[in-house]
This record gives sequence, C-alpha cells and structure tokens, in this order.
Amino acid sequence: MALHTSHFLTLLLLLFVAPPTSLARPLSRHRRWPPFHDLPALRSLKDSLTDLPGSSFFSTWDFSLPSPNPCLSFSGLTCSPDGRRITILSLGDSSLVGPGLAGFLPESLSSLTALTQLLLSPGIVTGSIPPRLGLLRDLRVLSLPRNRLTGPIPPSLAFLPNLHTLDLSYNQLSGFIPAHLPSVPSLRVLVLSNNLLSGHLPPVSSQLLHLDLSRNHLSGLIPSYLPPSLRYLSLSRNSMWGPINSLSPLTELAYLDLSINLFSGPVPPLLFRASLSSMHLQWNNFSGGVPVPIDHSDVISYGPGSVVDLSHNSLTGELTAVLAWVESLFLNNNHLTGPVPAEYVDSLKEGHTRMLFLQHNYLTGFPLDKGNTLPDTAAVCLSYNCMVPPIGKEACPTSAGSQLSRPSSQCPVPGGRGR
Repeated sequence: MALHTSHFLTLLLLLFVAPPTSLARPLSRHRRWPPFHDLPALRSLKDSLTDLPGSSFFSTWDFSLPSPNPCLSFSGLTCSPDGRRITILSLGDSSLVGPGLAGFLPESLSSLTALTQLLLSPGIVTGSIPPRLGLLRDLRVLSLPRNRLTGPIPPSLAFLPNLHTLDLSYNQLSGFIPAHLPSVPSLRVLVLSNNLLSGHLPPVSSQLLHLDLSRNHLSGLIPSYLPPSLRYLSLSRNSMWGPINSLSPLTELAYLDLSINLFSGPVPPLLFRASLSSMHLQWNNFSGGVPVPIDHSDVISYGPGSVVDLSHNSLTGELTAVLAWVESLFLNNNHLTGPVPAEYVDSLKEGHTRMLFLQHNYLTGFPLDKGNTLPDTAAVCLSYNCMVPPIGKEACPTSAGSQLSRPSSQCPVPGGRGR
C-alpha cells in the first residue's frame, strides 16, 4: 500500500509543487527590488525551527547582510515575480531523505498571505498546527507529514477556499476530523493517516480523488454518499462498522483498503471488477459469497500487479471464477465450499496468478491433474480444507498450521446439507 500511496501523491503534488516557469527563474542580483514584505515572518521561523544534526537547510538564511533579499539566497523559497512575497515555502530538505527540522510552527506563518504552498519535510517538529493558517486564503497545498505534531486539526483549515491537497499524515494529531473539512469544494487529496483521530467520518461532498484516513481510531459507518470521483480510498486499521453498499457507485475507484475494521454484510458485486485492481477487505466480518462473473471478459481482465484480499472474513458458498486472473489473491480463513474452478489453475499455469492462498476453508477439490505441476513462480496454499491437496505446504505461511486437511467430521457430507 505504501508504494501505491507514495506514487499517487507524488503525481498529484507535482502538479502543484513544481513552480511555474516565471516564478522559478532566478532573480537578478543587479535589479533594484522593492522592500521584501515577508522578512519578519522568516525571522520568526528561524527562531522557532532548527536543523537536526546532518541538516543544513537554514545555513543560507543569513539575516546579517545589509538589506537581505531572501528570494536571492534563502533555500526553500519561491517568490512572486516582483520579489516582494513568498508564494511557496518548502521547509527542510526537499529530497525527503534528510534528517529534517526540529522545533515548532510559529503563528507568524499566517502573515505569509501570498503563500500557495506550505511544505514541511519529515522531522521532529512538535506542537500544534497554528489555527491562523486558515487565514492563508491562497493556500493550495498544505503538507506537514511525518513529524510529531499534536493537538486537533484546526477547524479553520476547512475554510481555505483554494485548498487542493492536505497531508497531515504520520503525526500525533487527536480529536475529531473537522466537520466541514471533507467538503472543501476545491479539495482533491486528503491524507490524515497514522494519527490518533477519533469520532466518525464527516460527510464528504468535495470531489476528492484521494482519501486516506487509515491507522486512526475512527468509528461509525461509512457516509451514505462518497464522491464518484474517488480513485483511492483507505480506511484501514480503524474501528468502523456496518455495510459498505455506498461504495458501489464509485466506478473510478482503483485502490480500496478497508482492512482490519468491523465492516459486515455482503461485498457489493460491483466492487468485483478489473478496474479496481487493489482491493483489501481482510480481517472484517463480511458475509455472503463471491459473485458470479457478469461475462467472460470480467474473468480474465485483472492485470499485472492486481491484489484482492478477502481473507479472515465469513464468506460462504462455492468459489466462482470471477477472481481467477488476479495476480495475488487471498481468500483464506473463510467458509468457502465446493471445488476450486478450473480457471484458477489455468491462470496459475499461464503465469497470471502468482499467489493463491485458499487455506482454512471447506473446499473439496483442486483440479490439478496428477503429474502436472505449477510454475516455480506460483505460491499456492491449500491446507486445512476438505480435501487432500495435490501440492504440499511449502508456500503456506506458518499461520496455516501443520495439518494438511480438515478432520472429516468438519466437512460436508456428499449429497448432504453441509457440515
């Protein structure tokens, strides 16, 4: 999941982090520039933040020069064409691999009213997010991830009229998600993962593309409406519950992670489609069966890199062929019955499926003829089902246990009504 998130956010942020050509050109040292308006705020920033050992970000911030113009020499700044205002402030090593900064974010940031982007590299910056950042009416990107920020998310951020991207992930923020934050009309990327946020997910009315609230303490239901524009949704590792029928209309969704929650009910059939190439629903209370494919093309259209994880639920009934061509498929620890469809074996033989975990179900057959083998690249686990598997346990995780088959007393009687 981390690779998907990083790649997606990088593409989106590049649209807004890369300054326009006119702003990126170096300012001439021979031109006489008007007074620099934002100098007091920069002084306050340097008093509030410091380089961690190994970082040299502030080494260029020299206020001892007579009439210094930070646009000419200070790292991390992009200025307006007239050289009077800061439009982009990137605090810390822009490569995101340096040691970062320590300290706290001062209220004086709110005086940088021409800012369109405020970016903080990973470090150990502590304290709260200044509520007066809500005064930065031109702000489009606010990215403060992987630090040690605490306290609530300021409700004032929900009133930034041009906010496109908000990333506050990997901090120690607590309290509720501000009620109006997911409804900022211009908001497209909202990442609040890996914090201590609680309460319910507020209504979402903005045309979000990317919503990541994973690894918090959220509870309650998924809102009855989510924007059909969503392409990435992660609510994993919370305490949310209830059905997920409201996800059916999300036809643009390519990545879904609801793992390790308390969701229940059937998995909507419309989620079983090739365009939703990463679906992680493991460790919930889902019931019902795997749907029958709508047509043959739906069976074979899952592509390279596709992942579907429905393990550790309460799925029942016979396994259908709808997931036969997923590259990595996890259906273990359910209550599936009957034989495994031949399409799954075909996909393994042809190299489309590379990982197939079906252990700890009640499956009765796997159609691999005696003497046939699977490619060395295929990892298949069939242990603890109602059959003698035609392959060994070499690919099985240790959690599969040592027993190759279920005791017959737990298995359906042929022609009977079940276990």
